[in-house]
Amino acid sequence: EHPEIEAEVRRKDARLLSLLKDVYVESRDPPARVKDEGGEHVPSKLEEKRLTKLGHLGDLDVKKVSKGRISIVEALTLLNNHKLHPQTWTAEKIAVEYSLELKDVHSLLEFFIPFTVQEFPKETKKAI
Repeated sequence: EHPEIEAEVRRKDARLLSLLKDVYVESRDPPARVKDEGGEHVPSKLEEKRLTKLGHLGDLDVKKVSKGRISIVEALTLLNNHKLHPQTWTAEKIAVEYSLELKDVHSLLEFFIPFTVQEFPKETKKAI
């Protein structure tokens, strides 16, 4: 719409061209990194581990986990312990026992509730 602006944009400026010829840019790619195709987290040698507290379900789960994490069996165990004995298994005790952050334990106890299995008496099974 404005031809004078287009003419100004397309005009060559000899002074700017000479300055541009003095500029030298050298670029190098960063060293190639090996990508993990599996998508699994490979633990570093410095990552601190702890033995899991598995009890009678030890054969069903992993033996070591990173500090700040819990295994599935541990999660179910601590949720069940808290459900059965909330005065004994407080969030603070669970955080210390399993090397977890207190805020994570509060979130775990608030949002994850273990289900209970109920068996109906035999006489009521036919009604269901």
